[in-house]
Amino acid sequence: MAKKKFIEANKISFCYPSYDGVIPPLVLDGVNISIEEGEFMAVLGHNGSGKSTLAKHFNAILVPTEGEVSVNGIKTAEEARLFEIRQEVGMVFQNPDNQIVATIIEEDVAFALENLGVHPQEIRERVDDALKKVDMYEYRLHAPNQLSGGQKQRIAIAGIIAMRPKCVVLDEPTAMLDPKGRREVMKTIKQLNKELGITVVIITHYMDEAAMCDRVAIVDDGKVIMDSTPREVFARVDEIKKIGLDVPQVTELCHELKKEGFDLPECVLDEEECVAALEKLMKGGAQNG
Repeated sequence: MAKKKFIEANKISFCYPSYDGVIPPLVLDGVNISIEEGEFMAVLGHNGSGKSTLAKHFNAILVPTEGEVSVNGIKTAEEARLFEIRQEVGMVFQNPDNQIVATIIEEDVAFALENLGVHPQEIRERVDDALKKVDMYEYRLHAPNQLSGGQKQRIAIAGIIAMRPKCVVLDEPTAMLDPKGRREVMKTIKQLNKELGITVVIITHYMDEAAMCDRVAIVDDGKVIMDSTPREVFARVDEIKKIGLDVPQVTELCHELKKEGFDLPECVLDEEECVAALEKLMKGGAQNG
């Protein structure tokens, strides 16, 4: 049974308003993309490619200059339904400090719910539930400034999932974090998707993060130029390099060895696959020797 399309962008183009009579260039140019319920998708692109602008169309922070975007059947251009759209799609940004507004963690997670007039008992349940889901419940009475960058980002994610959206869009959520913080946040994001069925779209410039997803789209010069599984996308190493992006390090290593004539798989995505492929190659060489 086919999954329901949750976000659909149909031939969308976008440019920012003109300034001093100068017509700005298109940031998005005729983009078609759809995201299914429960999907875990990465969007890649170099700086200025349009990837973050595209992400902001998914919860109506921006609306297209041409074409249309719909979220769970609601057109984002319908201003009267903006509140519904924001309940369907939550957004997490790069800097968690910009999203934390309270001096106590549980109060920060409750902030949006209180503004919506949710009943206090339900707020209590949702806040506790959200903090447990991101493994931060034991810190609920701490001050955010006592937390690491990765923990702050998990609190920002908790604040979004307390709203119980069906989809979370994360715009480079690990860009300001150290490797430990990145691992913590990616583990949380994967759990939201796999265990809770929340649709996840992550904008990232870390190729190893993209390799964890179900699907990868690459944006270049305002257009989606690749859109498939990580294995199929990252197999196109030379094309990806040509537009100024990288591939996972293990993918590039095996690609270069393959070019030198070594018998390796077409596309290796993670360290475990790489080790297994190299062990198989060495055993084969030893037997032939």
